[in-house]
Amino acid sequence: MGAVVAAAVLGVLGLVAVAVVATSVGPTAVPLAALLALVPLAVVLATIAWVDRWEPEPLPALAVAFGWGASVSVLVALVVNTGAVEVLVALGTGLGEASAVGATVVAPVIEEVVKALGVLVVLLAWRRSFDGPVDGLVYGATVAAGFAFVENILYFGAAISGSMGLEDSGAAVATVFVLRAVVSPFAHVMFTACVGLALGIAARSPSPTAWLLALPTGLVAAVGLHALWNTTAVRSSSGGFVAAYVTVQVPVFLALVGLVVWLRSREGRVVRDRLGEYARRGIVGPAEVTHLSSLGDRRRAQAWARANGGPRAARAMRDYQRAATVLAFQAHRVHLQRDLDALRDEPALVAALAQARTRLRATLTV
Repeated sequence: MGAVVAAAVLGVLGLVAVAVVATSVGPTAVPLAALLALVPLAVVLATIAWVDRWEPEPLPALAVAFGWGASVSVLVALVVNTGAVEVLVALGTGLGEASAVGATVVAPVIEEVVKALGVLVVLLAWRRSFDGPVDGLVYGATVAAGFAFVENILYFGAAISGSMGLEDSGAAVATVFVLRAVVSPFAHVMFTACVGLALGIAARSPSPTAWLLALPTGLVAAVGLHALWNTTAVRSSSGGFVAAYVTVQVPVFLALVGLVVWLRSREGRVVRDRLGEYARRGIVGPAEVTHLSSLGDRRRAQAWARANGGPRAARAMRDYQRAATVLAFQAHRVHLQRDLDALRDEPALVAALAQARTRLRATLTV
């Protein structure tokens, strides 16, 4: 119930954030800007779903993470960033330099801090669902996706309203779209992922206060990457920006992709090792361990079930695979001594796996 209320409140605040953006770019520009912003959002959310294949996070937690990014993070950033520029101008700094300082110094700190607080809120509220680095990355990316979505509405809307009536009215929009949706759709994800990964590592610790050290560590990396990105965009020539993008941003992004792939394979090993323990106890069979610890085998198993029992069998196969995965990760929390109370849940999870297996067999025609 609390998650529903929180998501609803954040949804309302998200609408407020969009309304504030509309006052800046003009309400007529917002609908088209929102449609354009959906393109990079869809790419990012699809990628997050791909990362979150082994043990999908609870939808309420993901909704709160996205809502925080799209509302609280945006509103705080709009107020503080704009206020900082106005203060600098009042102190005698030229508008151009004040805007540059706001973008390269103020924005990276404020935006990453408030986004990090959203990831922390999810960690503290959904402690038992926040299992490790992959979960942290998923929640960090989801917060960032919400923030980037509304920010893209602002940038696309500014391009649309600023070029209305001009001969090259589409040029500004096309340029901003390429920069925001093609060149850098994962920029905010990459920044906030640093915090998510740090908090995810802390979540593996049996200490409930490990996040106190992990949060500032992740923040330093997030703010550093964000400041570097904004500085090359604001202070460099077009050639300098391209050079920095190719030599720094792309390698960092590829390193993050490599880390994600490695972490996903590591989760497969967790499933294999923990279910292997249950195989030695006779709860699952060795063949089950083999197919359940490979995403490729899982897809093939679902296709086989569909061919031999239709959609109902395919759903039953997915339910069976999900039950096995929940059992494996619950056992892993106990193995890490992170959640010893989870041991009490084992009988119910073992029974749920047996029931899922029985339902699966009942749907098959072979």
